[in-house]
Amino acid sequence: MRTLCSSTLIGEFFVIGFAGLVAMKDPDLSMATVWTVSGVAMFLCVLLCGLVTRPGGVALGWALQVALIASGLVVPMMFVLGVIFAALWWASVHYGRRVDEAKARFAAQADSSTPDAA
Repeated sequence: MRTLCSSTLIGEFFVIGFAGLVAMKDPDLSMATVWTVSGVAMFLCVLLCGLVTRPGGVALGWALQVALIASGLVVPMMFVLGVIFAALWWASVHYGRRVDEAKARFAAQADSSTPDAA
């Protein structure tokens, strides 16, 4: 699960950075505000790569997805990209867990089929 979720989060890192560049063109927003918000969101993406397998990591990832969709209020295209990344996040969590379960079953089978040395 960690690999799939981390890949999604790194993709989001870049999308948030590019959205910050687009948001800079809005005359109602200061550059400091845009880059503070974008920088915090980008930092959270990187931080969540390490926390995704810990308790609450997936929930924090969902919170980031909601925030990414809500950023569409500033950069309208982020509504679309936010929904796409939320779907990718769901797939990463869902299929990542299935892969982890399959790996655990395979490891258990390998351990049970190994003859004891005694």
